[in-house]
Amino acid sequence: MLFHSSLRTELARSFGATLVVLLTIVLTMLLIRTLGLASKGSVNPEEIMLVLGYTVLGYTQTILTLALFISIVSTLSRMYRDSEMIIWFSSGRSLAGFLGPVMRFSWPVLLVISLMVFFIWPWANQQTADLRDRFASRGDLQRIAPGQFQESSSGRRVFFIDKDTADGTEGRNVFISSIERDGTETVTTAASGKIEQIGERAYLMLRKGQRLEAEVSSGRIKVSEFEEYGALIGATAAQTGGGQALKARSTWSLMSEPSAANLGELGWRIGIILTALNLVLLAVATTVSNPRAGRSGNLMFTLFAFILYFNFLNIGQRWVGSGQLSLSSLLLLHGSVFVLCVVWLIKRQRNFSLRGWLQLRLRTETAEQIGKAA
Repeated sequence: MLFHSSLRTELARSFGATLVVLLTIVLTMLLIRTLGLASKGSVNPEEIMLVLGYTVLGYTQTILTLALFISIVSTLSRMYRDSEMIIWFSSGRSLAGFLGPVMRFSWPVLLVISLMVFFIWPWANQQTADLRDRFASRGDLQRIAPGQFQESSSGRRVFFIDKDTADGTEGRNVFISSIERDGTETVTTAASGKIEQIGERAYLMLRKGQRLEAEVSSGRIKVSEFEEYGALIGATAAQTGGGQALKARSTWSLMSEPSAANLGELGWRIGIILTALNLVLLAVATTVSNPRAGRSGNLMFTLFAFILYFNFLNIGQRWVGSGQLSLSSLLLLHGSVFVLCVVWLIKRQRNFSLRGWLQLRLRTETAEQIGKAA
């Protein structure tokens, strides 16, 4: 039919343009964030594009949800603004009749969002975590380049070497500044240093150097010289690889271990799909164009509704994860929004307003009183 085909065509055109714009914005923001992580030593500079790709994949379901919501609102707003909706209403189409073509266009996007949040989201987070752990588990001396200051993986030390050998295990003119757990600040300099494996730990063996210790609380300073000094710079893989993050766990593992934290993450993943569905209904039920409000009125409403809904979703995840709410309470939130959208759609479908109902009742009561008086 002309009605269905024209509406879906315009929705597809608007969705594609919106998706490109959102991807460009997100890519730019994530690129700046990834470059910042690389400068701090959390990400291997040679793997920036790989980390960026996995991070963008992790945000794809949110981007698709927002793009779908914006495309529906912008398309219906344009139809209201150009009086096209009046033509369709005059030809016998109702507002509820727009749900058919809108849902036929939306269900493939909703299916992709479901696959992304259940499978791609944990996989992308796991790949990103593996890249970071692999880089963090490397020796601190191996992570730095000659002539550059670099933080250690723990963030408590700063290393500098003037030159290194071809295999990267030995450096010349070594400088180490560190802050111990008790607050003592130490500065160590040495003519050379070499990585040696002692048991399961990696040590940097410094030769012909000086060590300065300063106690911040008392102000005491201690200076000592040494011929050889060993500094722990690496840990085993078991020490560097911590527990698997919730975001990187598969959906099946979250369901098989229903702890509070796992249910919070599971509720968030299910909530993303329900949020996308509710936003489609909300777009059809609430979109209306007022020429006096300008073109930015619906866009501001779209962004406000999206941000508000996602904030409630994240707050619900934290409450479920902390045990303050159950998973069913979080699903009740989405059910309430669904009912609200349906009621709003019925209200606009039947052109019902509280003010009109009160005026009609007042006229009825007035007519009854006149009839009794007569």
